[in-house]
Amino acid sequence: MAGANFINAEGIGKGYGTRILLDAVSLGLGAGDVIGVVGRNGDGKSTLLALLTGSIEPDTGRVTRSASASIGVLSQVETSGAGHSVRDLIFGGRPDHVWAADAETRRIVEQMLLGIALDTDAGTLSGGERRRVALVALMLGGHDLLVLDEPTNHLDVEAVSWLANHLNALQQRGTAMLVVSHDRWFLDAICNRIWEVHDGVVDAYDGGYAAYVLARAERARQAASKESRRRNLLRKELAWLRRGAPARTSKPRFRIDAANALIYDEPDPRDKLQLAQFSTARLGKDVIDAEDVGLTLPGGRRLLDHLTWSIGPGHRIGLVGVNGSGKTTLLNLFAGDLEPTSGRVKHGKTLRLGHLSQHVGELAGDERVLESVTRLRNETRLATGRDATTSTLLEDFGFTGDKLVTRIGELSGGERRRLQLLRLLISEPNVLLLDEPTNDLDIDILTVVEDYLDTWPGTLIVVSHARYFLERVCDVTYALMGDGSCVMLPGGVEQYLEHRRTRPPAGGSGGVRTAGAENEREDSEGPSPGELRQLRKDAARLEGQLDKLERRIATVHEKMAASASDYAELARLQEELAALEAQRSELEDAWLDASEHL
Repeated sequence: MAGANFINAEGIGKGYGTRILLDAVSLGLGAGDVIGVVGRNGDGKSTLLALLTGSIEPDTGRVTRSASASIGVLSQVETSGAGHSVRDLIFGGRPDHVWAADAETRRIVEQMLLGIALDTDAGTLSGGERRRVALVALMLGGHDLLVLDEPTNHLDVEAVSWLANHLNALQQRGTAMLVVSHDRWFLDAICNRIWEVHDGVVDAYDGGYAAYVLARAERARQAASKESRRRNLLRKELAWLRRGAPARTSKPRFRIDAANALIYDEPDPRDKLQLAQFSTARLGKDVIDAEDVGLTLPGGRRLLDHLTWSIGPGHRIGLVGVNGSGKTTLLNLFAGDLEPTSGRVKHGKTLRLGHLSQHVGELAGDERVLESVTRLRNETRLATGRDATTSTLLEDFGFTGDKLVTRIGELSGGERRRLQLLRLLISEPNVLLLDEPTNDLDIDILTVVEDYLDTWPGTLIVVSHARYFLERVCDVTYALMGDGSCVMLPGGVEQYLEHRRTRPPAGGSGGVRTAGAENEREDSEGPSPGELRQLRKDAARLEGQLDKLERRIATVHEKMAASASDYAELARLQEELAALEAQRSELEDAWLDASEHL
């Protein structure tokens, strides 16, 4: 780190009442430092940011800031900006020809404010739109240090990916960043250090989120920690990181040898074949079938067009798409809360569906936590004939001691979200529809949720912008493309982002609407209706073949694990695996060729 720090904290402490959030903490950051701040909800992450930026003063110690350094802050709660236009908030009234002369400024505005008119009164914007406006204003401010509290809230997966790339470019120019986020993919993509806030202290780790997981697991192992459950969760998450996409673990800061030694005997997070068998036993062969479903909004916009999709037992599906593409609407169709304009959605006879919405309004504010859970457990016992286990879930989700008798109306947003998810799991569904399940949950709770889902035998459909969570719990990714179609992505989220990067521009010049700008697209020429039907059939057939091939590959992997000491058999299985993977590559190419024309 070159030069003096932008901020130094020396022995700072802060408490509220009898609770000490930070105790004698000393730290600093300077040019090029990109530090991710992690920890449980309520452990002091936002308080640490407020102390460092001067929003609040420490009870003990002192914070010094460089007088020459410009600090830009993005808080979790943005002001409405009512009475000011988007242009005023971002450019301070500068005319368009001034700011538009800079290519990078144009690029940021066109990417982050797509569909938002610059003359719009900021007071009329949605929460997500206000978030984008605040981010753009911050990125164009020329600050030396950016302090970002949950910057990915309300952003879709494409916007999160773009933001990570842009922040990496700023870091290369020497911009420092302090980031509070529960988005683990985002933290690993941008951070070169991690600060973990817990029990009044701040522990520092070099590297991004993946390196933090490894170092934290190693510390637990070396200290022979008695917290076996937390250690097992970390080992399982680390094992998934090492087996995941090569880009995630190819960074020099991730010590490969140490990781291999730690997880050499760690099994895959999920036994897919066993879960599929359990799921079939609970659900039968029919789960959810969409037959030629179409959905048109009152304004005439077509969200779904001739969608035919058969979702079977044990399928674990991640669903992505830009904001407004219809992800939440599709979950509502599957749940039966919404009727399609055309076609129909069929449910299997044994289906017991659990639907986690983005809202927590269904929780009774005057009911206490334990009363709420006990009542639901009794209702579940009557419906299923089984007694749901609650004690472990309550503890894992952070509801112990005084929290058990706290009124739901007095819980924080994150605690209410935790309770909402806990109640859903206690109801013992065999089909889970999860709409943005990571909202307001800290990383430790997310690992508990992931661990639970690893052994949950049912059909899972997840809508989420949290790429890490999506890749961690799902086996296949589908995308709503914005034109009424829903397609499978063999290449996962990365394939979707590549498609979005290479898509044709929507109209003539630029993507931001100014006042009075046109926002309708001309329909380009495409295949005839008959050709489209054939292409959909071809794509569906190839998807089925890919699913079968994945199961065969999984079986070969199991055989290889069972034949570890039989080198001749291993050699034969390796040849079989190579042939299957080559066949899979051919099928994926054929599927991509068919889907490009849909």
